Amino acid sequence: MTQTSLGVQSVPRANCWQLKFLKTFQNIAKSGRVCFIMKIKDLPKVDRPREKLVAKGAENLKDSELLAILLRTGTKGKNVIEIASQILSKNSKKRLLQMTYEDLSKISGIDSGKATTLLAAFELSKRALEVNDTNLPLINGAKDTAAQLSDMRDLKKEHFVVLYLNAKNQLVHKETISMGTLNANLVHPREVFEPALKYSAAQIIAAHNHPSGDPKPSDDDMEITKRLTEAGKLMGIDMIDHIIISKNSYFSLKEEGCLNTK
Repeated sequence: MTQTSLGVQSVPRANCWQLKFLKTFQNIAKSGRVCFIMKIKDLPKVDRPREKLVAKGAENLKDSELLAILLRTGTKGKNVIEIASQILSKNSKKRLLQMTYEDLSKISGIDSGKATTLLAAFELSKRALEVNDTNLPLINGAKDTAAQLSDMRDLKKEHFVVLYLNAKNQLVHKETISMGTLNANLVHPREVFEPALKYSAAQIIAAHNHPSGDPKPSDDDMEITKRLTEAGKLMGIDMIDHIIISKNSYFSLKEEGCLNTK
């Protein structure tokens, strides 16, 4: 406070503003009209749904956070996470998948744009659930593997291919890792196992061709097999065989006792 010419103490301007704001806030609070809305942009970045998904993966988000990403924005008086939580508290996830455009449009906080976005996401989810693995090729041994690699018999250059299998020994993906003269330095475990993680493979089968016609493994073939087997053990993804394809035959390191899986 400062002393005026009339001997009256005055309150500094900053303090006057603070007292005025506090008094106004208290009056509003008494009237029951206070409603503090926490906006998504007010949250720490690590707690915002989109940023959290990028940083931690979709599987680590709550249902309300996933739904909030689809809804995109909130409404006057509610942020998008609050709207998502409210929707989920009144409707099961199964019920949401069964809703029509009209059903969604009746929910508070969901306009036409949000309803169409949700319908598209729900329909895609339902179609994904309908996909089954009954038609996936079954790999029960080297003969089945060689059948999947018949197109490699006449290749003029060496190709290193990996078959990715699920826990049921079904082929979920096949990928060419490298082409050209094969040596241990050209096949990196990272390139082999990245697709395994992407396609949730439980085991892999390595394969390459010998244009020379002789399918017996070279020293480089054995070194590659050893490196991949060891890398697979660390990642919990078994390498169950390495097949060498030639024009008229094949060589299975597993069947010939050359694959150490212990």
